[in-house]
Amino acid sequence: MGRSVVGKQTSRKRVAAKASAVADDESAHGRLLGAATRLFCKDGINATGIDAIINEAGTAKTTLYKLFGSKTALVHAVLESEGRQWRDWFIGEIERGGGDAETKLSRIFPALKSWFGEERFYGCPFINAVAEHDKDQKQFRTIAMRHKKVVLAHIEKLAREMGAIDPESFAHQLALLIDGAIVAAMVSRNPDVADTAGLAASSLFGPAKQKQPKRMNKADGQLAAV
Repeated sequence: MGRSVVGKQTSRKRVAAKASAVADDESAHGRLLGAATRLFCKDGINATGIDAIINEAGTAKTTLYKLFGSKTALVHAVLESEGRQWRDWFIGEIERGGGDAETKLSRIFPALKSWFGEERFYGCPFINAVAEHDKDQKQFRTIAMRHKKVVLAHIEKLAREMGAIDPESFAHQLALLIDGAIVAAMVSRNPDVADTAGLAASSLFGPAKQKQPKRMNKADGQLAAV
């Protein structure tokens, strides 16, 4: 009986120690991810060393390698996390308040303007990551394209609901204005570039819903002339 009680106590201690270790890892994971995100966005990926990240996070270098394996894996984790959070914010902003599809699409650039005005606005982490690395490297472009496809798919869905004749083309036109506004805001530090991009976008809505006149081929022309 005594040995059974001791065994149970030992087992409970092991479970508690394991739970504590898991909690410590989760805490360190969050601190490292947060520190890396801040430093990568502000200073750049290449300019940010491992030592700067662990100092910012208050962890040991061994902890970083235990949890992420390498700086490259940490960069991937940051981009995936930032992409997910940005998409949730962006889609939430344009959907908030309801309305028809065109109303939702018209909220894109006002939402971007509010983002551009934030103190910690450092541009798009995906554009920045691709820009500062070898353009032959596919790893960051692959992550960036996954992110972009989700955003494009939502815009295209709204464009289709709006009645756009070519929703895919319309979505890509808006996406180009979005990317251009992000880069312009990062360079100029002027949130008002979103207004200019929004004005350009507004000119696309009417034509996007108009059917193009059917092109008359040569045979049709000859028949018409007869």
